[in-house]
Amino acid sequence: MSVTRASWLNRQRGVTLYVVLIFVLLSMLLVLWASRTALFGEMVVGNDADYQRAFEAAQALLQDAELDIRNENATGGACVNGGQPCRQGKKQLPGEGAKLTGWFVELQSEAPATGCKDALCIKRAGPGDFWNDKNALALMTAPGVGARYGEMTGAQAGKGANPILAEASDPNKGGWYWIEVLPYHQGQGGPGVIVDASVPAILPLHLNPNVVYRITALTYGRKPSTKVVLQETYADKPLAN
Repeated sequence: MSVTRASWLNRQRGVTLYVVLIFVLLSMLLVLWASRTALFGEMVVGNDADYQRAFEAAQALLQDAELDIRNENATGGACVNGGQPCRQGKKQLPGEGAKLTGWFVELQSEAPATGCKDALCIKRAGPGDFWNDKNALALMTAPGVGARYGEMTGAQAGKGANPILAEASDPNKGGWYWIEVLPYHQGQGGPGVIVDASVPAILPLHLNPNVVYRITALTYGRKPSTKVVLQETYADKPLAN
């Protein structure tokens, strides 16, 4: 049976329709894949930017805690906030010649639940990573336990500063620091750092009071899932005469 030209053309048009539909479907899949890839890239960049912002805020809190320990303001002068010493009415750091045993006992009695008051803490006896325990973190971020940026130093999160530092309206936002006051090791010949395990060589630091400080800074990012914790050990060694 012979095939007319009109019938042959109709069959060709049908094949073309299927080819076009397949190419349209493939194009839609490519567009969907590209859009999802772009969205994923934006999420990664956004999460990294939020983490970096929180990390920088935690570093600023560590520096603020160091100023608190030295009783200084952001310019290096004596700490004054609103015309008053920055820890006016707050728990005071142990001063020179302080009776450390009595200071630690007093702090423990004043804050039996956390061992911290006004951002000053005794050495934690339990797990150190309290930020991973929801209940422990709630206690540590309660009023009068930790310190916000500038709370004890008078430092201001001015215009253009990291917005996390200025946030203090919600316990799940912003950041805090805590200062553990740790009695310094008493080695041979007085306090010092053992520099050689095989030979009891001692490097004296002549601390007064004889303590070092472990500072913990915690910040939340602008996203609820972003949390940064930094720690450092700080020795406030007085300048030699």
